Amino acid sequence: MSGSKKAIYGAVIANIAIATSKFIAAIFTGSSTMMSEGIHSLVDTGNGILLLLGIKKSKKPADEEHPFGYGNEVYFWSFIVAVLIFALGGGIALYEGIVHILHPREVTDVIWNYVVLVSAILFEGTSLIIAVKEFNKTRGDVSLYKALTDTKDTTTAAVVIEDSAAVTGLVLALITLILGQVTGIEYFDGIGSVLIGLLLLSVSTFFAIECKSLLIGEGLSKKDIKKIINILYEDEDVTAYKKPLTLFFGPDEVLVNLNVNFKDGLVSDEIEKIVDRLESKIKTEIPAVNRIFIEAETILTKKGKPKISE
Repeated sequence: MSGSKKAIYGAVIANIAIATSKFIAAIFTGSSTMMSEGIHSLVDTGNGILLLLGIKKSKKPADEEHPFGYGNEVYFWSFIVAVLIFALGGGIALYEGIVHILHPREVTDVIWNYVVLVSAILFEGTSLIIAVKEFNKTRGDVSLYKALTDTKDTTTAAVVIEDSAAVTGLVLALITLILGQVTGIEYFDGIGSVLIGLLLLSVSTFFAIECKSLLIGEGLSKKDIKKIINILYEDEDVTAYKKPLTLFFGPDEVLVNLNVNFKDGLVSDEIEKIVDRLESKIKTEIPAVNRIFIEAETILTKKGKPKISE
């Protein structure tokens, strides 16, 4: 997970600098949009620290109480991050926006806002580029959206999602600032804050759903399951098998359970060699798999791709 940590460190450093500058601008200008953006960056900073904590905890070795290790710590802390984005980032921004729409006030010294927003876009954009580069190392040839919904590395995905939302929020803030200055309509400041709040609520909901799926027990993709089935199908010593059962215990920790019927007449030493061969092939095809349990079982269904016993 070194790539994940690199992306997170980059995001934390950028967000500390950006949050400080946004709060300074908000104090001098009285802009609710800038205050919302400052809170957004402050929450993102805390989220990055929580993600680093999750990575550290997930590396704890297995013990008697957790025989499969602590890999799911990553998913738990990623879910907490999603909740914080929703409750703190989105909720407070939405509140600030509504208050300033109901009680608008003139934004002064707007030059502060322009300087901070443009600088923040550069910082956040740089952080986003770093995160996307790290994410692309395991993305393959699928679209970015599909990769984000399919990935099991929620820490890097969180940085990509947060930074994407941050850049979008900054652009919204810049647009509403310009509209407010050009038209003289004071409501645009509050509208900008509301839009940022809605953006963060949407992002947090999307990310929370992805984390929930992994927390309650998600298995390998259909594509990877098919790889395992093909390995079983092509092995001359396997006569039948049930559908593989799989479970993620972390981004790089997958459990695979197999019920297999071996060819008649094999002795225990021969079965051990077959099991080793199957395990080696599966781990080569799917590197994330690190635990495989193969149970020899009498299965009446004949071997064949369309005839897997349930």
